[in-house]
Amino acid sequence: MSKFESLPDRAMELVHALSANLKDAAPKAGQWLETGAKLGALKAGARTAGGFVRRNPVIAVAAVAGAGLLWYAAARRKARKQAEGDPIEGSARRIDARRAEPGSGRRRSAQRNGEESAE
Repeated sequence: MSKFESLPDRAMELVHALSANLKDAAPKAGQWLETGAKLGALKAGARTAGGFVRRNPVIAVAAVAGAGLLWYAAARRKARKQAEGDPIEGSARRIDARRAEPGSGRRRSAQRNGEESAE
């Protein structure tokens, strides 16, 4: 006889209710497991990076300075492209304005322009 068979009926009902709730929470448990794995990888990476920086501070400073220079160069290139008037994304299309043919457009009345004649 196992321990589960010796439990009272009410306890068995409670165990079944809890197991049903756990089955419903299984998709969320997968998300928690994935999040935990990501946090674990982040923690291990930070520990490794910290050890590397402690052993090689000159290389770490050079890497940070290089990343800063790349960012600065990209920002200057973007500003230069924008100043030249070139489209940044490359998907823009220029549409030239055309004058409408005489008589085809709407006419403004003298009242709208504020040019009413004094009567």
